[in-house]
Amino acid sequence: MQDLSSFSVLVVDDESDNLDAFRFNYRKSFKVLTAGSGEEALEILRQNDVAVLVSDQRMPRMTGLELLKHARAARPEAIGIILTAYTDIEVLVEAINLGDVYRYVTKPWDAKELRGILIQAIEKFHLRRENKRLSDQLKQYAGYLQSEAHGQYDFGAIIGDAGSLKEVLRKIEQVAPTSSTVLVRGETGTGKELVARAIHINSQRESKPFVRVNCAALAPGILESELFGHEKGAFTGAIARRAGRFELADGGTLFLDEVGDLPADVQVKLLRVLQEREFERVGGTETLRCDVRVISATNRDLEGMVSKSQFREDLYYRLNVFPIDLPPLRGRPSDIPLLAEHFALKFARRAGRPVIQLDPSAIERLKEYAWPGNVRELENVMERAIIVMRGNTLSAADLDFGRRSAAMPAPSEGPRPSDPPPVGGAGVPLQKRLHEQERAEIIAAIERSSGNIAMAARALGINRSTLYYRLRKHDLEHLLPSADEPK
Repeated sequence: MQDLSSFSVLVVDDESDNLDAFRFNYRKSFKVLTAGSGEEALEILRQNDVAVLVSDQRMPRMTGLELLKHARAARPEAIGIILTAYTDIEVLVEAINLGDVYRYVTKPWDAKELRGILIQAIEKFHLRRENKRLSDQLKQYAGYLQSEAHGQYDFGAIIGDAGSLKEVLRKIEQVAPTSSTVLVRGETGTGKELVARAIHINSQRESKPFVRVNCAALAPGILESELFGHEKGAFTGAIARRAGRFELADGGTLFLDEVGDLPADVQVKLLRVLQEREFERVGGTETLRCDVRVISATNRDLEGMVSKSQFREDLYYRLNVFPIDLPPLRGRPSDIPLLAEHFALKFARRAGRPVIQLDPSAIERLKEYAWPGNVRELENVMERAIIVMRGNTLSAADLDFGRRSAAMPAPSEGPRPSDPPPVGGAGVPLQKRLHEQERAEIIAAIERSSGNIAMAARALGINRSTLYYRLRKHDLEHLLPSADEPK
């Protein structure tokens, strides 16, 4: 809390000697403001940020209690204290019980005792002000998340006509009205978050927050704090209490992306929340309860991880109450033209360009590609095409698949002499070749850096947290240095 001298205390009394005594005793401790009547006090309140209002009870035209009631409109967070030399104790006690008055002090007051009461009142004012600030902040955050969800994610945003996608939409429609836990499975870029948001905004929780956390993007210690919050002083850098994602999502939905990357200790705590609906902040002892629907997503084989003791079996069953499997884009080729046209229109509008037509050659080229990055990659390809194309018709020549295209030429082109031999040999599916190529490059980088993870990450052109994620993805955690080795 800031210095006490920065807080204003307004004292109101119709006797000037009492005002002088108050000013003399406390002018060095607080910002002391004085008023000789209720009317004068209200004018001061309108112009000053007053923390504590101290008023004599018996004054002409307006009593202290009446003043406090009027003052609430101007300064609702100010703390009220009544000074009285009369026998109005019953009235004051009732006012305290109703919350109109914080304390009453009998006259003549003791300077030391009153100073202690004023300090307590300022602390209460500071706490009330801080709670209001945090409450307003959370309301804005929840409102932003909700507007984002309604603006972008509903059934209409899930585009496609393939039978496998229709099955996904049917499952969303079935599970959305319930509060069941959902596990969305599928390759990277298939739209797992899109499904999670569609479930949320078609549920009874749509007016509550949708909160997302990527379990693979955060270090284990940070992830625990992000999920459950922390108390002030819980660890170095914890300068204040912070609410976690479960608190922010209370009443709404928490989306756990890449849930297969949860560390073992966080898995235990998540299991408890799913079972008991309660948790403690990091470094705290208070047990908090929450009403949160959990939707998780993964591109990993959780069943295989369970068999290898890499993922808790009991947590897997808690998460997998209602599974939804998303098909890869290569598994629904009939949807590629629909999605391509959708993204072409989206980026053309954003660029202020006229309506775009897709040439048959472009559609054929799009359908020939294997789409290892799925819908997300298609979106990126179409954005690049809109940037480079000329005229109103998008042709195959406008399509640039990035470095992936070198690994898979169009079937009509055949292999080029300059292409390197694919890892895994001829006949191996593209996705597996890319997987093996990435795994080999990671192993080579770590060997060249003698196990120094930071150096290997720089050589690969990625940050350290991404490299940790890739090591887990490729089951290469044995290459991580031990605790006493350099990282």
